[in-house]
Order: sequence, then C-alpha cells, then structure tokens
Amino acid sequence: MARLICETAGESHGPGGIAIVSGLPAGIEVDLDFINAELRRRQGGYGRGGRQRIEEDHAEVLAGVRLGKTTGAPVALRVPNRDSRLDDLERTPPVHRPRPGHADLAGAVKYNTDDCRNVLERASARQTAARVAAGALAGCMLRSAEVSVIGYVTAMRDVAIEVDVDPSNVAAIRAARDASTMYCPDEEATTGMEAHVRAAKEEKDTVGGLCRVHVLNAPMGLGSCMRRMDGLDAKLAGAVMSIQAFKSVEIGLGRAVAERTGSQVHDPIVADADKPDGRTHGLTRTSNNAGGIEGGMSNGMPIVVTGAMKPISTLLRGLPSVNLQTGEEEQSAYERSDVCAVSAASVVMEHVVGFEIASALVDRTGADTMDELLSRLG
Repeated sequence: MARLICETAGESHGPGGIAIVSGLPAGIEVDLDFINAELRRRQGGYGRGGRQRIEEDHAEVLAGVRLGKTTGAPVALRVPNRDSRLDDLERTPPVHRPRPGHADLAGAVKYNTDDCRNVLERASARQTAARVAAGALAGCMLRSAEVSVIGYVTAMRDVAIEVDVDPSNVAAIRAARDASTMYCPDEEATTGMEAHVRAAKEEKDTVGGLCRVHVLNAPMGLGSCMRRMDGLDAKLAGAVMSIQAFKSVEIGLGRAVAERTGSQVHDPIVADADKPDGRTHGLTRTSNNAGGIEGGMSNGMPIVVTGAMKPISTLLRGLPSVNLQTGEEEQSAYERSDVCAVSAASVVMEHVVGFEIASALVDRTGADTMDELLSRLG
C-alpha cells in the first residue's frame, strides 16, 4: 500500500526546519509561490509576538523536484530561521524553571536534565513551519485533484460562529477569512475575538480558541474500516492532536452526538439525481452530522474537523513553578511568545488535515504518477 510520509526536524532557534515528504506521485506541479504564501499566513494573525517580525518564512526545495514538478523521489524542504542562536548561551541560557502547560517539566525528567532548553526548543510551535510547507506541497496535489481544503478560526471564549461551506461559497469564505485579523470569516466575530486578545494582553495572560477545517470533493472510500490504524478519522485526529497546544479533536458533531438520539444524529442517504456518477456515486445525505466520515472512511460528504487549542503556555506574568536546580518555588521562566496564536494554528491545522487527505488519496489510488492518480479517481 502506498504511503505519504512526512518527517520534520528543527528547533526554534536552530538553523531551520526540514521536512522530508516521501510517497508523492511524480508529475505534481509544485507551486512554490503558494507554499510561501501559506508560510507567511502562518506568521500572521492578531496577538502574535516578536518572533514574527524577525522571520521571513519561505521554503527552499533541496531534493525531489525537477523543472517545477515532483520526480517521485522524496521531496526535501527547508524553512530557514533568521534567528539561529541555539548555541549562544548568553542569548539562549539554560531554563531551570519549567512553564506549566508546556513540555518543559515532563521532558526534563524524561531526558534526565535540569535544563529545559532542549525540550522547549523542539516542542516549540516554530517547527510547524516545516509542517505547513509539507502540507502546502501536498496541497498542490489536492488542487490538481480538485479537492478543496479550507481552515479558519471558529470560536474564542464566548465568541463563536457556524459556517456552512460548500463549493459554491468556499471562495467567498476564503476571501472573508483572509481579510480578517483573526482568520475568522465573520467581521463581527473578528471584532469580539480581538477584544479577548487585547484583554489577555493587558492582563499579561494568553487565550486559545477553536479551529475548523472543511475538505470538499473528497471521494468516497478514503481510509479503511479493516484495520483500526487505517481509519481516516483516526489519522486526522492524530494529526491535529500532534499540533502543539491542541487538546481535543472532533469530527462532525463531535461530542454533541452524546446529547442526541440516533434518529437525530445519523445522516439519511438519498439519491442525487444531479450527480448520477462520479465521486459520490449518485448518492448524498440530507445532513452531515458525521462530518463526512463513517466507519473510518470518507462517505462523499464534506469532511469537517474541529480542533481546540489551549491558551499559550508562556505567560508574561509567569505561573507558579519550581526551580529544578534549587528545588525552590519560583515563577515560571519567560520565553519570547505570543498572546494568541489561534490564527496561526488554523493554518497549521488546515495543512496537517490536507496532508492526511493527500496521503489517503495516494493510498486509495496506489498511483506512481499524477496522471495515474487523476485517471483512477474518475
């Protein structure tokens, strides 16, 4: 079975992030402008910190692409850091006071050290730049396959929106999202979210939120019910939960299914006279509570994934902690950080979801070339 695999490496203050993507079919047109635009979008959003004024993220293709197209070999991408000071002890001193909510303490214990620096550098969300580059690369394949993926911020504290996304309005929703400082396709909600970020900044606090991703025109049968590890929902949930600071994932209605009866949850199947063949096989649903996935497989409806990002773990005012060298109770260390990174997280989530959909397409078709993939999709 074909597999699309991405391995990433890099630290927050190291030379940069590396992504190696293997399993991509040959012949994908690599749109480097699109990849770089998505990297810039990851750096934006209201509430970001000083790091984003230093970096100018862009991807460098090191291998696997010739004359603008994938060759079938692993593709190596590098996103360089301008701030590369990992070995400068004056500028990146040891961290002995772990931050509650971060990887600091558990990592220091696991790797038998009282200096949290190595752990926090690797656990930093800075490494998601490489994941966005890899996801946008896979997105070049999805665009050729006419599969659309869109992510945005859907809620923050008491501000929340519900958006129905379909092929007829996806372009307008993307434009509204891109015009928002919070990457939320609703002007009133954007204003409310900005107010929450300002309030958190004044209190030297942080704030999180919900991100949502929709996948349109994915064919039926992505994923599998035969082995538990091959379920599309399991892969999507694992991918989203692997993003720093995400604490829950929901498909479709998510936990709300526990509040309803079966007749209120399951999506009736009806014939679609307008589409007698193609990716939906002439069938559709009158609702989409399942979020486009049943039994670990896509069912032809839009795939809808929601992820919850907790507030950033680094607070300017600190939180109660313990100095690992002295054992004394002290406030946690401060590392340069954001007040809110939910907007950026929505970009990361969009691309890790897109990567898994691309991987499932490669699995489904077993294609070695882009032409084969498109012909087998129908």
